Amino acid sequence: MFYRFVRPIVRFIVWVLNGHLHVHHKERIPSGNYILVAPHRTWWEPIMFALAASPMEFMFMAKIELFKNPVLRFILNHAHAFPVDRKHPGPSVLKIPVKGLKAGKLSLIIFPSGTRHSSELKSGALVIAKLSKKPLVPVVYQGPLTFKGVLKRKPMEICFGDPIYIDRRTKMTHENEAKYDQIMQDAWNKLDKEQNPDFHYVAK
Repeated sequence: MFYRFVRPIVRFIVWVLNGHLHVHHKERIPSGNYILVAPHRTWWEPIMFALAASPMEFMFMAKIELFKNPVLRFILNHAHAFPVDRKHPGPSVLKIPVKGLKAGKLSLIIFPSGTRHSSELKSGALVIAKLSKKPLVPVVYQGPLTFKGVLKRKPMEICFGDPIYIDRRTKMTHENEAKYDQIMQDAWNKLDKEQNPDFHYVAK
């Protein structure tokens, strides 16, 4: 309820601040729920992805430190966020999203690289996809990387790719992890070139 109440408010704020959120190839999103996977480029990407893929509602991971603030904790809990201790992840990092995905009502937004300044992919998204039997949907953000750029109303582009399915019989060996990591990376590169051949991400 809170998620549905807040979403149009956030959409209006984004429109007032920027007014140029463009969504491409939404028709590629499969029916049912899924796992959005993206390279992490800016902190507001989860918000843009959630708006772009509506009416689907999403779970997402948030660092545990954010939950120490009572106001933020209330908002995050009601926005389907769950805490993650990045230094000591624990089994809940997998169990919570897998359970939520199996329930069928929510999708998941996850950044396999874990940080905006890392190109090393983690296996978490692959394991969650295998255990939940849900497809990975690659998505990329192209647009301003600073809030100043947003206020200058530079266009923000969201581009969805074709779903990636992981056979439940696939063993998560280093070889298979590397294989799917490359499939995701290739999908992101394809989307970036498809949307803007001149695009080049530079970490801020």
